[in-house]
Amino acid sequence: MLLNEKTVIYGREVKNRVVLHPMEGCDGNADGSPAELTERRYLRFAESGAGIIWFEATAVSPECRANPRQLYINEENRDAFRALVKKIKAHALETVGFEPLIIMQATNSGRWSKPHGFPEPIIAYHNELWEKGKENLPYTVVTDEYCDGVIEKYAQAARLASYAGFDGIDVKCCHGYLMSELLSAYNRKGRYGGSFENRTRLYFDCLKAVFENKSDNLFVTTRLNACDCFEYPYGFAVNEKNEIDLTETKAIIKKLSGMGIELINLTLGNPYLIPHINRPCLNSPEPGEVGEKRIYAVTKELQSAFPEMKMIISGLSFNGENAVDYAEKVLQDGAAYFAGFGRMSFAYPSFYRDYTENGKIEKNKCCLACGKCTELMRHGAVAGCPVRDGEVYMPIYKKYVKGE
Repeated sequence: MLLNEKTVIYGREVKNRVVLHPMEGCDGNADGSPAELTERRYLRFAESGAGIIWFEATAVSPECRANPRQLYINEENRDAFRALVKKIKAHALETVGFEPLIIMQATNSGRWSKPHGFPEPIIAYHNELWEKGKENLPYTVVTDEYCDGVIEKYAQAARLASYAGFDGIDVKCCHGYLMSELLSAYNRKGRYGGSFENRTRLYFDCLKAVFENKSDNLFVTTRLNACDCFEYPYGFAVNEKNEIDLTETKAIIKKLSGMGIELINLTLGNPYLIPHINRPCLNSPEPGEVGEKRIYAVTKELQSAFPEMKMIISGLSFNGENAVDYAEKVLQDGAAYFAGFGRMSFAYPSFYRDYTENGKIEKNKCCLACGKCTELMRHGAVAGCPVRDGEVYMPIYKKYVKGE
């Protein structure tokens, strides 16, 4: 199986082609450090046997945290991150016999910022489609000067991630967060809007700062929205005919390749507004199979256009007990190089280890694509799987979502 094959990225061996996606637990401490549930989750991930663990969204500054418990790495808590990374690697070595690569996802939540538990949106521009029904929120359109200051925040994140012992750092550019939203800032004035060069300026300037400030042991990667999937002109990579158009996406990837980036974690859509696009699910506006085919087609087009790059596909958990078999087919088809699993890791973190040991995964442990993990997050609670990890998360779900 291709999934089980060892490979090399950035000169480092990866034991297989399975990636656990950045799954935010919203369970850190007030100071941004990992808390008890954070550690529990990552030790469970360590037992998965996955070659890469993509550590969750970690804020680069306090005002851009997506919730009051989002992880936020800084000088005061860097040792807590360092200790957790060591624990993850040690636990993986003990339970599965090797240390996975661990990638920290550095983020500025932009319009989804809620550092004090209520919306404090930091936006690139006013988007009437995204803001429909939410016009009264205290939107702050960031100045060019604010964007200038973000670059140093990413430089600092690179230094801190290097100290903490992460293997890689992801400059996050997806799902409508600040870096991603700027890609569709067609009508923004100034140095960060309008032209393609301006709309990608902050992204590439932050990447450059990360390269210049990281240690030799830290590689640079990115989670990138291939397409926002909103009607023109309210999102990136959609043309005036409202068709997915990957022309600018390919221009970005070409430049990323030129910078020395070998690995890209691809995604689509916006989980705040159209979650079914990047997370095919039950009870959605379209059949999950439709979303799955869209993700496959977009990922394959980009992987085929850049065979030297290693693309990670998303949306696999929708397949439940057949998820690993489907992922293997994706890799055999050449549609992606790595298989990324998100919701499945919440529900059934040992799924891949079980598959390698038993030739199958257990149906009654699989993700149901029901969306309850996201409901927890949207209701301001810590996130996990209330169905498959019910002892911990079902009481929380009943309290915050059901109001019981």
